Amino acid sequence: MTDRVVLAYSGGLDTTVAIPYLKKMTGGEVVAVSIDLGQGGEDMESVRQRALGAGAVEAVVVDARDEFADNYCLPTIKANGMYMKQYPLVSAISRPLIVKHLVEAAKEHGGTHVAHGCTGKGNDQVRFEVGFMDNAPDLKIIAPARDYAWTRDKAIAFAEENNVPIEQSASSPFSIDQNVWGRAIETGYLEDLWNAPTKDIYAYTEEPSLGQAPDEVVISFRAGRPVAIDGREVTVLQAIEELNRRAGAQGVGRLDMVEDRLVGIKSREIYEAPGAITLITAHEALEDVTLERELARYKRGVDAEWSNQVYDGLWFSPLKRSLDAFIESTQEHVTGDIRLVLHNGSIQVNGRRSEESLYDFNLATYDTGDTFDQTLSKGFVQLHGLSSKIANSRDRRFSK
Repeated sequence: MTDRVVLAYSGGLDTTVAIPYLKKMTGGEVVAVSIDLGQGGEDMESVRQRALGAGAVEAVVVDARDEFADNYCLPTIKANGMYMKQYPLVSAISRPLIVKHLVEAAKEHGGTHVAHGCTGKGNDQVRFEVGFMDNAPDLKIIAPARDYAWTRDKAIAFAEENNVPIEQSASSPFSIDQNVWGRAIETGYLEDLWNAPTKDIYAYTEEPSLGQAPDEVVISFRAGRPVAIDGREVTVLQAIEELNRRAGAQGVGRLDMVEDRLVGIKSREIYEAPGAITLITAHEALEDVTLERELARYKRGVDAEWSNQVYDGLWFSPLKRSLDAFIESTQEHVTGDIRLVLHNGSIQVNGRRSEESLYDFNLATYDTGDTFDQTLSKGFVQLHGLSSKIANSRDRRFSK
């Protein structure tokens, strides 16, 4: 039986060259699988034809845009998913979906191996391979860029020597990954932490200082799910796409951070995720008025751990599944509207309303009609601080 390698195929230099290279190294056939995650740019049929032109025996394109939005972006919204309180997990949430479809393609096309184009320095190798181990442990894994010391200059040389159709050149400085949830840019001159990013690296966002008029938007949620924008019903995918346009036009969602990678190194990353940042900001604001205090406090810790699990490639882990269940249980009353102003790269929440709100005007007001019994507070304060008072009294007595 001839080996068949199912390759996660993006259409770029590395994965295009990987097709003939994998054929040469394994003596087998290559099935290229490309996933449409709303990344835009090149037509997916052109990507498919490039894979066939490079020598793939089969080239599969999967339209997973709604699946990605509903099953991967939406859980990220509900979890307020932000690694290191900043990064909305743009690449991390796409990898388990790609794994799912590669495993399905391996079953359909008789795959014996799966392959990805990740290096040994990054997080994605972990995300892909742990995903494969969790879902199809019998499949053998090949990572040409890591396992065969495959570098960009070697890839270009191999393409030229073997007449592989590629469009990239050695002068392209950046590594870019993008989908509808956002865009990640790294390498090149960005590896010098003192170098500021230049305007040409951005594609999803406009320069914040262009002086656009403020854009006020109302986002409606039902049980944590965005269901309408300015009163018009939308799917999750449509919500992300519209806010990518509107928030992106205001320069919202740009991020320049030094990230703690899973492999132990620090890496400078540039992200732009206008729709993601806007939706998470609105969702957090609605949770502020619909979640009980202790539940909200506890969920913030769960959200952080959920983000760590996803970033670390553990989408299919038992802990992450249990965190999903907890987070979903918190969303029952996260229903209502959030009004935001998008302007000059910033988001300002200026309105909140919900029939399931825990905000009680009569308790909160300082004006006539206040129903809060302030006489109860004196005893509460005394009891609340009692244990701390006793401990500090003891410490003063025995301090040297």
